[in-house]
Amino acid sequence: MPDLLNPVLDLLTVRGTVTEAEQVTARMRRLRIDDAQLAGLEVQPGQQVRVLVGGLALRTYSIWRYDPSGGIELCVLDHATGGPGARWGRTVVPGEQVRLRRPEGTFTLRPDAARHLFVGDETASVAFGAMLAALPREAVVSGCIETAAAADRLPLAGGDRLDWVLRGETSLPDAVRRLAPEPGGIAYVAGEARDVQAVRRVLVQEAGWDRRTVLTKPFWTPGKKGMD
Repeated sequence: MPDLLNPVLDLLTVRGTVTEAEQVTARMRRLRIDDAQLAGLEVQPGQQVRVLVGGLALRTYSIWRYDPSGGIELCVLDHATGGPGARWGRTVVPGEQVRLRRPEGTFTLRPDAARHLFVGDETASVAFGAMLAALPREAVVSGCIETAAAADRLPLAGGDRLDWVLRGETSLPDAVRRLAPEPGGIAYVAGEARDVQAVRRVLVQEAGWDRRTVLTKPFWTPGKKGMD
């Protein structure tokens, strides 16, 4: 739909240009989007943007890095689902224009926490990367990230302090049980919706965490439109 026929789109979104595209893991591309309207925003580590892909479909992506001069970097996973988000992330090239909403979301770093626990999958690793990069090296960090293969591991600042597990070898709830994290910090749990719920149950019901200290974000679930 032409922008001139949809003034609401101009009010709700920013028009940006893809300026960089780089393969960073076997199934993930780093994309940079630039525009003057993206300059000087207050972006919290862990926030996300909603991108208009395939004409009229909105898909949500965590912010990998933010450049206050007007650049937002995303790392887009190719789920191989055939959905509009997967196709866009796989095929978009520098020079293409996109529409996106400004950064939003409350699944963000709590920098003053005594300890930080990160649990999730490939989709969560992007937000976790932004959070880890914002923490000082002396911060107490632990957690586990599940990937389909070692080649899917996104390079993270401080990622050496996390356990990396392969899907099928163990489950995320069992990986958390093995970590035996003591209450008293903040847990960031994100990824596939059912895994997020299962890990939250382990932390709250088995490990004794206060539910208010377990932050959750379901990024995707199989077969659900808009989360493919």
